[in-house]
Amino acid sequence: MGNSSLSLLKEPKQRKLLFSAGLSWMFDAMDVGMISFVVAALAAEWSLSSQQVGILTSTTSIGMVFGAAMAGFLADKYGRKNILLWTLLIFSIASGFSALATGFIMLCLMRFIAGFGLGGELPVASTLVSESMPVQERGRAVVLLESFWAAGWILSALIAYFVIPHYGWRMAFIIGALPAFYALYLRRAIEDSPRYKANATRKLTFGERVASVWSSEHRRTSIMLWVLWFTVVFSYYGMFLWLPTVMVDKGFSLVRSFQYVLIMTLAQLPGYFTAAYFIEKFGRKFVLVTYLVLTAISAIWFGYANTEASLLAAGISLSFFNLGAWGGLYAYSPELYPTKVRSTGVGLATSFGRIGGVIAPLLVGVLKQNGTSIEYIFVMFFVTILIGALGVLLLGKETKGLELAD
Repeated sequence: MGNSSLSLLKEPKQRKLLFSAGLSWMFDAMDVGMISFVVAALAAEWSLSSQQVGILTSTTSIGMVFGAAMAGFLADKYGRKNILLWTLLIFSIASGFSALATGFIMLCLMRFIAGFGLGGELPVASTLVSESMPVQERGRAVVLLESFWAAGWILSALIAYFVIPHYGWRMAFIIGALPAFYALYLRRAIEDSPRYKANATRKLTFGERVASVWSSEHRRTSIMLWVLWFTVVFSYYGMFLWLPTVMVDKGFSLVRSFQYVLIMTLAQLPGYFTAAYFIEKFGRKFVLVTYLVLTAISAIWFGYANTEASLLAAGISLSFFNLGAWGGLYAYSPELYPTKVRSTGVGLATSFGRIGGVIAPLLVGVLKQNGTSIEYIFVMFFVTILIGALGVLLLGKETKGLELAD
């Protein structure tokens, strides 16, 4: 997967950074993906209600809310590299401890701590890569970084398919602890971005950073970005964390549903690679608006699909366009703020978005328990995604070909 994409970048140093940060991104995705499969197995083993399943998936997202805001601020203060390493360690160790959980509350606590690390790692990694790339490669590089997310989900789907049925869900979490060893390699493999080093003389306080993000200069951008992040995260976690469970509800066995979700997940890769191509050709706004509108249409299709073939086709379409939009989102966000508040701006928008990731799985759990049909639930996601696309169309500014502001 990596070589053909990475060869687009000319400098070996840039390729190494993208691949190194990409692997940490992949491990992040593997952990998030794993919980959606573990929950499907746990629901049977621990007799969890739909509401409890929603709570368990949401605790990771609650951790991500705090992790994204905190890591964004700390990365502007202590450097991108340091915070990237710490967040990687936090989520790996918490994942390992999740394997030891003896009950629902303990598992929720471990998932919260893991979420803190997961939520912090993503905005910091995207900022580091964005700041380290030449202007004509920057958008593409960050979308390719995001494409490692698909590799992580594919990995989690393979673990679910081959490991969970034979060795149980605890083994899946033990595998999730292995990235802790990768952090030791990463410490020597990457360095902070030249932009951060050049602008690291005068450190703003947290209050000054937040005030700058919401100053008249950046307010319109911040409103657009917060709406965009909220709608994308809300719909993604609401739909994708419930995919294996929805497949079981539509009459497929657990192993069969894992199989289908794996096929749908494979469709994420071409979604990223097409977005990586279009983002430097047609711009950020084009990719975000087009891919979000097509995600919304795919969501309606998936909700109303009732045959095996249409369900699979709709799921593939949903994966393709939704993850392409995610690539555009991560490429676009760091380009909208100057270096001294870049991580804080991206971290706060991501953090607000993660609140959507908390609400959506819980809401789906409550709606399902109250007898709301899958069709109506996916209509809700259709409307939400269109709001995000409209926000970018009306309030977003194009950053293709522009140097990052210092």
